[in-house]
Amino acid sequence: MLPKSLQKLIDAFAKLPGVGKKTAQRYAYFLLRSHRSLSRDIGESLLHLQENIALCRECYMISEAALPGSASLCSICINPRRDQSTVCVVEHVFDAEAIERSGEYRGVYHVLHGRIAPLDNVTPDDLKIKELLMRIKRINGKGGALEIILATNPSSEGETTAFYIQKLLKPLGIKLTRIATGIPVGADLEYADELTLARALKGRQNYE
Repeated sequence: MLPKSLQKLIDAFAKLPGVGKKTAQRYAYFLLRSHRSLSRDIGESLLHLQENIALCRECYMISEAALPGSASLCSICINPRRDQSTVCVVEHVFDAEAIERSGEYRGVYHVLHGRIAPLDNVTPDDLKIKELLMRIKRINGKGGALEIILATNPSSEGETTAFYIQKLLKPLGIKLTRIATGIPVGADLEYADELTLARALKGRQNYE
């Protein structure tokens, strides 16, 4: 019978995605054998994560909660050098981070925080799609050219998500593009190298 405190930690690790019971046990035993400073650093980091991280109210990127003068906007949204007329729609924050590393993109983002996946009970209402539509209508109402780049992952769920968004946005008459197929089918953007992402962005095509 394991001590309750150790079992509680194992159960907590097992709730993480991709972590099974055996892996959770290895993590817990590793921390148990490590110097207590490591456990303290991890604990403090987790507390600070909850206290200091917030979602940008415009693009839903993860950002520092108290950026001076940001009005709850992330560093990209408040950057005057970013092209506000080009919005790249991605599934996750780390997809946007990968695109940033490519050095090719100078627009802004919209993070959906997932993709439509019926088998996992993830519906459009679970994503930031409604917020995207409201944002685009607001920007479109100001006039000027607007391009929406659909950069969801080239998986079946990612394609379904892109198609769903395309159906919503097409009546608005704005330019819709899809990243090129330089990204292997079934791959995730966050794992693609910078050159592949740069080529995929340069080769994006109109999405009809």
